[in-house]
Order: sequence, then structure tokens, then C-alpha cells
Amino acid sequence: MESITITGSKRKSLGKADAKALRNEGLVPCIIYGGKEEVHVQVDERGFNKLIFTPNQYIVNLDVDGETFSVILKDVQYHPLTDRILHVDFQQLTGRPVKMTLPIHTRGQARGVLNGGRLRVVRRDVKVQGLPEEMPSFIELDITNLRIGKAIKIGDLDVPGVTFLADPNQIVVAVRMKRGAVVDDEEEETEGAEGAEAAAEGGETPAAEAAAE
Repeated sequence: MESITITGSKRKSLGKADAKALRNEGLVPCIIYGGKEEVHVQVDERGFNKLIFTPNQYIVNLDVDGETFSVILKDVQYHPLTDRILHVDFQQLTGRPVKMTLPIHTRGQARGVLNGGRLRVVRRDVKVQGLPEEMPSFIELDITNLRIGKAIKIGDLDVPGVTFLADPNQIVVAVRMKRGAVVDDEEEETEGAEGAEAAAEGGETPAAEAAAE
């Protein structure tokens, strides 16, 4: 996982009044937990631009008065009207596995879409567990060979250092049939086999599923 550096300083006092004063100065109250003790810090709001306004995950080297904490972003509170950052929670990394949500980025153009199918993206992120140092900042999913009537599920994903916590049968992305689509020979054979299997199990065929949509 990639890392970025953010600079902050320890808060001199706590409480709502102090937090409000910090925000008026363009600073964000933050807390670091997960270590031996909680650390309350303040960070310039502009320092979060590369961390919060992106779906990717990063390890944060948080420099607090010369002492560096290795942390990950766990929670952000926003003002309900202005969307300004009100408070940030960081979790300190201590060499133990952590749970986090990684975004899923698709790469390539699906074969089924080139034949007139419709791409359906069901999941754009997934909850995982592992050591942040071994995780990617995002999961890249190659959909180039995805044909009409086919789908990629959570259980099909294989990323070193990552344990997926979602249902392995949950669909991430699929290509559905739509009117005017052209099915090539290989896709037709595959769909025929899938239809026979579904009929044997008492389920719907891909064509029936598409018609139902």
C-alpha cells in the first residue's frame, strides 16, 4: 500500500470550545487510537486533500511534533451543510491485521460490451482484512475477457495479502444481454451450457434473467 505524509501537532487542550476554535483557524481535531494510549492532534485541513478526496487507501505517516505515527484513516465526520471536515479518526498500525474497505477499479473493455452487452457494476468497493503494508491501495480488476452472461464474483478475486470479508458469491461486475447484442460462437456455447445447467437446477437461464430485467 502506498503511503503519504501529513504533518500535525498535539492539541494543547480538549473540549468542544477548543475544537470549534481550531476549526475557525482551518485546523481539524483528530485522534489516534490503537496504540498504548490515545493521542489528540490537530492537522491543517488542507493536509487531507490527497487522503480524503480519493477512494484509494493509504498508509499515513503522521508527523506530530517530530514524532511519526504510522496510521490509517478510519473515520471522517463532516459538517452536514458545508461538508467541511469536523473530525478525523486514525488507527495506529501495530503489526496486527486490520479491517478496511478497498475500492475496486475495473480495467479494460469487456468483450461482451464490445458485442453489444450491457456492463453492470454491482460493487465498487469491498471490505477486507490484512496487514496494510501488504495490501494494495485499491483492487484492480481486469474485465477484458468478460463475456455476455458472465460475471466476476468476490470469490473470484485473488489478491496477495488480502482476506475478503464479503460473501464470495456476491457479484462484483457482470455483462448482461440487451436487445441488439451480438453473441459470438464461444459465448453462445457457454450460455447454452449455463442454460442447461440452470434448467437442471430449476433456475432461470441467462436469457430469461435478461428478459426479466
